[in-house]
Amino acid sequence: MDGGHALTEVSLSEVRDFAALGARWRGLEEKSDLSFFQSWTWIGCLPEERFPDPILAEARDAGEIVGLALFNRRRSVVRDRLFLSETGIPNLDRLAVEYNGPVVARGRSDVRDAILRTAASGYDLVLSGMTDSFSGLSAQTRLAPFARTDAGWFSRRSANTRQQIRRSDRACAAFGSLVASCAEDETTPHDWLDTMAGMHRATWNARGKPGSFADPFFGRFHHELIRRGMPRGETDLWRVTAGERTIGILYNFRYRGHVLAYQSGFAYDPATPRLKPGLTCHRIAIEACARDGMAVYNFLAGDDRYKRSLADGHDTMHWEIAGPWWSPRLLALRMRARAAHVRDALGGGT
Repeated sequence: MDGGHALTEVSLSEVRDFAALGARWRGLEEKSDLSFFQSWTWIGCLPEERFPDPILAEARDAGEIVGLALFNRRRSVVRDRLFLSETGIPNLDRLAVEYNGPVVARGRSDVRDAILRTAASGYDLVLSGMTDSFSGLSAQTRLAPFARTDAGWFSRRSANTRQQIRRSDRACAAFGSLVASCAEDETTPHDWLDTMAGMHRATWNARGKPGSFADPFFGRFHHELIRRGMPRGETDLWRVTAGERTIGILYNFRYRGHVLAYQSGFAYDPATPRLKPGLTCHRIAIEACARDGMAVYNFLAGDDRYKRSLADGHDTMHWEIAGPWWSPRLLALRMRARAAHVRDALGGGT
């Protein structure tokens, strides 16, 4: 255990009072190194809807709270599951939690594993977007590219990327002067979020897909998140215009020196192939973050080409299922994985 600490207790209980939990969570936040997705701003947004059967894991050392994790329970005839910071309900989990994990006091990484081990002793765990693997059955590993927002960011881009950005900036400027605006009053961010949702939906519909905002809950959640996060400086909307034309809108989170590029809407124009609004908008946002003293601009999980071209490195996140070795669900998953491996080895995987 870290620093010789002795963990005295990890308990699991049903949540009956989210307001009281929020106060305890905020108290632990001040003593923790965590991501925006672990903050109460995110976790505590519409919690009654997102956690219809909530289970709290609480770790205490000498009576002091040193770890918290909020799960939603999905009951099953096989073995109940706990979803960490998620619901297990597909349309609600379109929110896509990343940089996930129990919230623990600084220097107490032992608490994280103790919480997960205790939860896994009675349930199967579904762990999405974990920054550290929990030795579970890996369902997926994804990279989250990030840029270091210092003065040398643009010069570190490849010659081709710099050329693409300059071409896009010139194509945008053909419609008028490029102007970036940040939503700062109470109503503008909500208006821009709706505008961005329409742009986002149009892009994905053109690809034959519904897009994130197809479910009304997604938009309703983020309007509430903006109401919670704006006063704390944790939600951020930028609009980039060229003359009278909106080139794009970025919806980002700001938390402890990190900017998380969560969602966006861009005005693509097939008649102007050199116009790459995503490159131009992210370039402007990264440079603004550098001026504001932010350290990292994180593109979140995904292997999109533009993310790789604008990034300096990446984090690795894990989607896992955990539980005891004898769990019927995990045994079945292992058998399927072995069968798939045998098929591939015999040349039958195509």
